[in-house]
Amino acid sequence: MRGPSPSWLARDDKRERYCDIRKPLHALAYYLHQLDPFIFHITESFGPRWYGMAYVLAFLCGFALLSWLSRKGYADLPQAQVGDFITWAALFGVMIGGRLGYVLFYKPEMLRDPVSILRVWEGGMSAHGGMIGLVLFTLFYARKHHLHWTNLGDNLCVTAPIGLFFGRCANFINGELYGHAANLPWAMQFPKELLEAENSALADRAVSMAQQVDPTLTTTDAILLSAKTNPHAETILRTVLTPRHPSQLYEAFLEGVVLFTILWLVRTRMRQPNGVITGLFLSVYAILRIVVEYFREPDAPMIGLFTRGQFFSFFLVALGFGFIVAARLRPTYPQKLSAG
Repeated sequence: MRGPSPSWLARDDKRERYCDIRKPLHALAYYLHQLDPFIFHITESFGPRWYGMAYVLAFLCGFALLSWLSRKGYADLPQAQVGDFITWAALFGVMIGGRLGYVLFYKPEMLRDPVSILRVWEGGMSAHGGMIGLVLFTLFYARKHHLHWTNLGDNLCVTAPIGLFFGRCANFINGELYGHAANLPWAMQFPKELLEAENSALADRAVSMAQQVDPTLTTTDAILLSAKTNPHAETILRTVLTPRHPSQLYEAFLEGVVLFTILWLVRTRMRQPNGVITGLFLSVYAILRIVVEYFREPDAPMIGLFTRGQFFSFFLVALGFGFIVAARLRPTYPQKLSAG
């Protein structure tokens, strides 16, 4: 489902508006997204990407924060084991869980080509899948090393919003997972809209307009590349693209900054039994995700009245409350708080 297009797209006098596309349009308030997904280029299409850097930063910050929680006694995990735990959690929980979750929840057709599942550099990760992967890995690790499962999970959950924050920022840099059409001062235009299959007519129109300026611009990709240096190509993009909610930034703030603040205050300012923070993370994340999905363009077919993200989040809310109830019924506490 796509949001409504700007009203001027439906006007009958479009030809008058675009009769001479070499003349710049009136200044638009909307930001045209042209960020490069590469940190730097080794070749035109190869080099380190910001999406990969997001995972590196999440790993480093998670390691530093979990080390601090262990040193202060909030985590029963010995500080010497933090590196081992966070490394395997990132691999099995986040990478494998997130990738398999994306395939199973959003792109099951990839199962017909198993090799495509391995091409993680092309993007495609599921936050819900990553959470399920982390829950299962944490259970395995806790049993193997004779640690309290929910204490290990609680402290990992405190670090998780940092990874969510960097991941959503990377989504924004990539110009993907953008929002519904919007008529707001902070609305943005995302060129990847032209690469969506359902927008082929819009892409054809952009190519037709571009060839009036430069006959060599015969594809959408050529227009997107040229727009970085060619003001006429940029004007074409501003003309045809839909202003949208920057939903990636909404998610970075809510799922990253807000969620981390809540969990950090509960972890360091309140005496709560093991499992409560895990329950809070699952429930609050799910509620925030349900809310922000109303501003985000669906990236998979709807399930009834709800997006895939909303549908799976309902289960996380129930699971989170289950963790909180179980923690209250049979309370245990981390080392620092056990004597309180």
